[in-house]
Amino acid sequence: MKQINIAKPVIGYQEQRAVLEVLKSGQLVQGPRVAEFEERFADYHGAKHGVAVNNGTSALIASMLAHDIGEGDEVIIPAFSFFATASCILSTGATPVFADIDPDTFNMTPESASKLVTPQTKAIMPVHLFGHPANMEGFQALCDHYNLALLEDAAQAHGAGINGRFVGTWGTASFSFYPTKNITTTEGGMVLTNDDYIAKKLRLVRNHGMEGLYQHSTLGYNFRMTDMAAAIGLVQLNRLPGWTVQRNANALYLSEHLEHVITPVVKPGYKHVFHQYTIRVPEPFNRDDVVHWLNSQGIGARVYYPVPIYRQPVIQQRFPQYRDLTLPETERAAAQVISLPVHPSLAQDDLERIVEVVNMIAEIVPAQMPVV
Repeated sequence: MKQINIAKPVIGYQEQRAVLEVLKSGQLVQGPRVAEFEERFADYHGAKHGVAVNNGTSALIASMLAHDIGEGDEVIIPAFSFFATASCILSTGATPVFADIDPDTFNMTPESASKLVTPQTKAIMPVHLFGHPANMEGFQALCDHYNLALLEDAAQAHGAGINGRFVGTWGTASFSFYPTKNITTTEGGMVLTNDDYIAKKLRLVRNHGMEGLYQHSTLGYNFRMTDMAAAIGLVQLNRLPGWTVQRNANALYLSEHLEHVITPVVKPGYKHVFHQYTIRVPEPFNRDDVVHWLNSQGIGARVYYPVPIYRQPVIQQRFPQYRDLTLPETERAAAQVISLPVHPSLAQDDLERIVEVVNMIAEIVPAQMPVV
């Protein structure tokens, strides 16, 4: 049985040759390839500055520190996301505040965030989950009204946009280049900003706070990107437009042919880049039974994310006030979502096989694994 994986990083001859050139050059860390990658990634999205770091979580932490977020501050985030959306806040001593999501896009809404603003709120950080942009016009208006920092967790949204404007240009935006992302540098991250002052602080934070040789003007860390990673990123960036077109074509095929499940929504004027193709499994089907069935048939289906962040043990231990928190749309999504393969390496017969297996759930899943 052929296995159709949820992701398939593409590292070809061009990436290999680019890495070898860096190794031969002897300039391995924070060198010319990093500077070129920063400039080209920022230009691609229409941002003024790009600051490369060693991974996506470092990008989020650096963004927090660049905005002086720390103990006593609150940052409003969605409860339905990867844990790094919250852990970057915890790393500064600040408090994450959890908002509910839009049931169609799985993104935090400005309306839910607006109800949570307090005098301690320092920033709001929407996540462009699965590659669909959050409502950035709404968040921009909200942050302007309360004089809050606007951050973007764009780890899954390379090249996504709204009405022709790319994500990463509304606030200080963090991207990830983990192997499963739409482009990879094996590990790596990038922060985009249009603010000269924030860009300067980001560059200090990523390099031990050094403004001059052995002159440390602020607290910083070693978040530097290697030139090998940047060299891979430069090659991958050239491929991103074509890969995005293919992801959207694969998603369209799935949406046109899948039955019994709720397929992804793309809001008018929004450019979805389908980092994940995420469906909902409605009643009477049990989501976990459906995942089991798909995996047994060689379909690499995965659940992102089965536990709301506020239900994670570390959050419940640190913040007792969240032990009784329930956000209805977040809870419902966590119980229903499944992500199916959508990556650009899928062949037509892969797509047809995914459709065939998913469309069998009405016949197979209840009979083999009864819903309780």
